[in-house]
Amino acid sequence: MTREEKAVIIDELSQKFSNTPYFYITSAAGMSVSEVDSLRRLCFERGVEYRVVKNTLIKKALETLDTDYSSFDEVLKGFSGVMFHPESGKVPAQLIKEFKKKSGSDKLKFKGASVDSSVFVGENQLDVLISLKSKQELIGEVIGLLQSPAKNVIGALTSGGQNLAGILKTLSEKED
Repeated sequence: MTREEKAVIIDELSQKFSNTPYFYITSAAGMSVSEVDSLRRLCFERGVEYRVVKNTLIKKALETLDTDYSSFDEVLKGFSGVMFHPESGKVPAQLIKEFKKKSGSDKLKFKGASVDSSVFVGENQLDVLISLKSKQELIGEVIGLLQSPAKNVIGALTSGGQNLAGILKTLSEKED
């Protein structure tokens, strides 16, 4: 590969990293061709882009970004693939876990991830990433929490009005 070709790949990766808020670095070392094919098929079905790239090119592309990705230096060894997802930080994590379960092997290794510029390194972070909520889910929860008190107040006023009318009617009947 010539320097010009490497520069093109680094530039392309830099743009992809900066435009995609969710990316994962994995290792598929030791996987057979059929296993890699089923991984790629699963990625395609879930809308995850999977690319195998040299570690040095990944490292150089990450260095061009504003975020500090130096913690990835320790995991950028051996065979590396990058998973990109444009909308959710947990879809690739779920995909990795599901693939491991379906294949019955631990050949697909999770090295690290960047979710909204937060860095997660190590296999033990996979469950944390799965439990993360997307921005849309968090907004939905906040809206639900904000609507709840208003519904309670309206419900109390509505039921209280009926009770108050009943009490006033009873009191007026007693006076007669």
